[in-house]
Parts: sequence; structure tokens; C-alpha cells
Amino acid sequence: MSGTSLNTSDTEINLGSIIAIRGSVIDVCFDKKLPRIHSILTVDLSALGETDIDKVVIEVLEQRNAKQVRCIALTPTQGLARGMQVEDSGKPLLAPVGKAILSRMFDVFGKPIDTEGSVDDVEWRSVHRAPPPLKERSTQSTIFITGIKVIDVLVPLEKGGKAGLFGGAGVGKTVLLTEMIHNMVGKHKGVSIFCGIGERCREGEELYREMKEAGVLPNMVMVFGQMNEPPGSRFRVGQAALTMAEYFRDDEHRDVLLLIDNIFRFIQAGSEVSGLMGQMPSRLGYQPTMGTELAGLEERIANTNNGAITSIQAVYVPADDFTDPAAVHTFSHLSASIVLSRQRASEGLFPAIDPLQSNSKMASPGIVGEEHYQLAQKVRSTLAQYAELKDIIAMLGLEQLSPEDRLVVGRARRLERFLTQPFFTTEQFTGHKGKLVSLADSLDGCQRILNDEFKDYPESALYMIGKIDEAKQKQSPSSEKVKEEHVDESSENAS
Repeated sequence: MSGTSLNTSDTEINLGSIIAIRGSVIDVCFDKKLPRIHSILTVDLSALGETDIDKVVIEVLEQRNAKQVRCIALTPTQGLARGMQVEDSGKPLLAPVGKAILSRMFDVFGKPIDTEGSVDDVEWRSVHRAPPPLKERSTQSTIFITGIKVIDVLVPLEKGGKAGLFGGAGVGKTVLLTEMIHNMVGKHKGVSIFCGIGERCREGEELYREMKEAGVLPNMVMVFGQMNEPPGSRFRVGQAALTMAEYFRDDEHRDVLLLIDNIFRFIQAGSEVSGLMGQMPSRLGYQPTMGTELAGLEERIANTNNGAITSIQAVYVPADDFTDPAAVHTFSHLSASIVLSRQRASEGLFPAIDPLQSNSKMASPGIVGEEHYQLAQKVRSTLAQYAELKDIIAMLGLEQLSPEDRLVVGRARRLERFLTQPFFTTEQFTGHKGKLVSLADSLDGCQRILNDEFKDYPESALYMIGKIDEAKQKQSPSSEKVKEEHVDESSENAS
């Protein structure tokens, strides 16, 4: 069927026909006018009545020749056949923006998926937008306080920056993200946007319910491209969430916390699209355009004179291999890298952040101040010395160390336990009431542990507390200390 054109109130509808279907990749022929790159095309299936889907939405990615375009489907392609009529919308993929989107959950097309009805009074904007020009960007570096001790002391985040949460499966990336949403809305009075790329529907439903119960939904928007959706949909959902974030930053002049879970799934979706389009794979099977695609998303996250989009991104690390191209490319965009350790998770030290592998560009005297910087260096140094001594303790036992080294081990073990924290979002599982700790209290606690003020307290008194003074309420120094040290020595010998 050749493309025809219809006149409806002086607007020409551009029609074409399907000439090939290969999974999610569809080739379409247009006789009159070739659609632009990123144009959205639709195929109406309502007349067939054979499938649950009324409309298949596809996006133009490549112009093959003067009459043919190659497209990727953003919806399932069941029911499509060669020769079917395709309509060119003449527009790119659009996302809804406005105050009405707050407290709602959307898919990649801006349709509500939370059973709360349709959304009115919104403006629709293209998801393909340029990053803000350099002259509009703020050159001021300020710290974003999270209320989580280990992050604020050792890995301070940048307001308007990008932080990565690196870790394998099951070490607590999503839990840490949900805690930051809770703290952002409660403390900063900003807007949180949660973008689920390739998420399980169970996680989306749980997050929505938890946020509703926590009372933070009125200042939050959720956008999901779920795991079972076609790669084209997962590939575009990040841009849709960013378009919403840019509205709150540029039009409403509010600070935005953008949480992306998981940026690896964005790269993975791009890899699937690239393979389906027939491009030659690059290293380890990734798409050759991975760097460009990731930069196109990341560069839009910026701090301007109007407001800041601060982004925290969970990064799944395949097989815990930090040399994987996906992890390496993501590292280059970040101002802070928070590395989650499976070993610390197994020891019950939550959040399971590895203080020695994690780093932040903000942790410099010019930004955090000399006092904070020196204290953070002392904490890192103490923990690094303990890591070096672990082999000796495992082979010979704690009693073989010099008195000075024993003091270092005591400080380090107490620091490790003080840097754990009970989360609001895990109260129902742990039984510990969630704590939000100010930066001053976090620094004060670390300083007092380094000054040996708590050397006579059992280590357990410092575990899962907020401020350091809670240790005194929890337990006073007693003969238990001797008993505890004996248990610790025997356990070290056994390990």
C-alpha cells in the first residue's frame, strides 16, 4: 500500500506503510514526505480487535533512503503486519509538565499508571532537549546535605551534581535511594523525581506505597519504564523524567532531586536498540554510541542560576567488575562515587558504603572547609590502617599487635559502627527508628571517637544510632567491655 495524503482542515496527514518488521525494529515507506528523526509514528490496531493494544507507537531513528525510515517500537508490536498504514504525528515524544504532575506516577508516554485518573492542566514538551548553555550554569560549588552520616562526612554530594551508587545485586542501592527521597522532601522542601529504568513492577508498586505512607508523595513524581517493556521505551524514559525535572528547575525555580534506578539499564536498553538496528557492537558487546548516548542524558543534569537538579543514580556493576565499560563511562560524569560493598553488607554494617573505595570531588578544603577535610582524612586513615592490620589479626590474633595498633583497631571498629544508621524506610524490617543526623553532629561524633572518648564503651553501643550521645544513653562503660573484647579477639582468630 503506497503512502497517501489526506486534507483535514488544511493540515496534511502524512501516511506511510510498513514494509518490514523484525522484532521491535520496523521499516516504513513514505511516498510523499519523509518523517524527521525522532518523529513519533502510530499504527491504529483498534479495527482489528485481536489484541489488547489499540495503538502501536514507534519512533524514527534512521532515514534509510529517500522514501524509507527505520524505526524502533516503544510499545509491544503484536498485531502488526506488512502493508499496514502508519501515520506520522510530525512531533517527537512528549512528556507532561506542570504542577498537576506532582504526586503522580507515569509511563514513558506521560500516561498516568497509578489508577488515580487522568491529569489535566499540563503542558506537553519534547523529551529531546539540549543541555543548558555554559553561560547559564552556576559556577558555585555547594554541598547537598543528605542527613546520612557516612555520606555527609566522607563522600559529600554536590548540589546540582551527579552522584553514582555503585554495587552489585542486593547490596542496598534502592533502599539508599528511597531514604534520600524521604530526607529530601522532609528537609530541603524540594521536588523529588524518581525515574525507574528497567525496574521490576514489584519495586515500583512498593516504592509508591511506601512514599504514600511516608507522606512525601505530594512533592514527588515517578516515571517508570518497566523491565518487561520494549527496549525503546526503557531507552526514552530517562529523557522524559529529565524534561519534568527541567520544568521544576527552570519554570518553578525549585531544587530537584532526580533519582535514577538504574542507569545501567539505560545503557543496556541502548545496547538492545543498537543491536536491533544492525549496528556493529563495540567492546564487550556494548553499542558503539554508548558514550554519546550517556552524555546526552547526563549533561542535562546541571546547576543553573534558576535552581539545581541534583542527581543520584544507582549503577548496577556487572559481576562486581568496575572495569566494565558501562561502569567506566558512568564514572566519568560523576562528582561523587558511592561504592556499596557486599562484604560490609554481610557484616550488617548498613548503609553498606565502602569508605575507602568511595570518593567525592567535593571533599576538598576549599569546599567543605579545612576542619571537615582534616577530620575526614583522619577517619579514612584510621579505617585504612585497620584494613591493613586485618590480615595480621586473622593470622596471629589481636593480642600480637602493638598497643598503638590496638588503639587504632578499636577506633576504626567504633567508627565503622558509628557510621551505620537506622533508616526511616526500613523501620518496619529492622525495628530501629529512623534517624536524620546533621553534619555538625556527624563530625562531632567522629572527632570524639578519634579522641578516644568512647574507648571504654562496648562497640555495640555505637551501632545503629544517630548522634554520638545516644551511645551514652544506650550503655555506660562497664565490665562488659572486657567481655566484648574477649569475644572480638576469639572471632578475629576464628576468621
